[in-house]
Amino acid sequence: MDTEHKIKIHPSWLKVLEDEFRKPYMAELREFLRLEKQAGKRIYPPGPQIFNAFNSTPFDRVKVVILGQDPYHGVGQAHGLCFSVMPGVRIPPSLQNIYKELHSDLGIAPARHGCLQPWAEQGVLLLNATLTVEDSRAGAHQGRGWEQFTDTAIGALAEQREGLVFILWGSYAQKKGAVIDRSRHLVLSAPHPSPLSANRGFFGTRPFSSANDWLLQHGQQAIEWALPEAAALRRVAVEV
Repeated sequence: MDTEHKIKIHPSWLKVLEDEFRKPYMAELREFLRLEKQAGKRIYPPGPQIFNAFNSTPFDRVKVVILGQDPYHGVGQAHGLCFSVMPGVRIPPSLQNIYKELHSDLGIAPARHGCLQPWAEQGVLLLNATLTVEDSRAGAHQGRGWEQFTDTAIGALAEQREGLVFILWGSYAQKKGAVIDRSRHLVLSAPHPSPLSANRGFFGTRPFSSANDWLLQHGQQAIEWALPEAAALRRVAVEV
């Protein structure tokens, strides 16, 4: 099978994940998604953006990994990056809390939009454990195979790269990050930024400055966490 021409994912990630596309679970996942769409169900994000995290942040350019769980399940929200929404979409509560911590940590005023694409393009892999979801049904595509796929991606980063920063917010992300070798990478764990848990220890953890300190100590360029105004953002059209 000519995987490179069938799957539009960045070549650096295709090298790492090509075998996964050939496994039975992935064929079953593709069939599940096909049948869901055939049944008239709305699936997010749009097909061309399912692999946006991988296409925006090539394997060899990853510096920081932020793990999410599910794409947003509202109309027009998900675009393939965890915690992120396109300009013009209301900023979700968890991201509002992330912006509050960013302001407390680095003095960066909260952006007036929720698009984190500039972070992704600097080397912040914004990866959800599950890459698709059904409209208005959070978690609808969990247990269908995406978790195995993203586990493989995380494991490859942990094994093949050195000196990365993994930001694990909430117990789900922390369990998923159990494979990470703490002697080779910086792992920052905290409660999830959701309003349900943010006050239990998320605020005050200073993940953004901690990540940048680590990167600078390891000879890498720091992340510019300040986001440009929405008008300055280019709309991403990543094809799969």
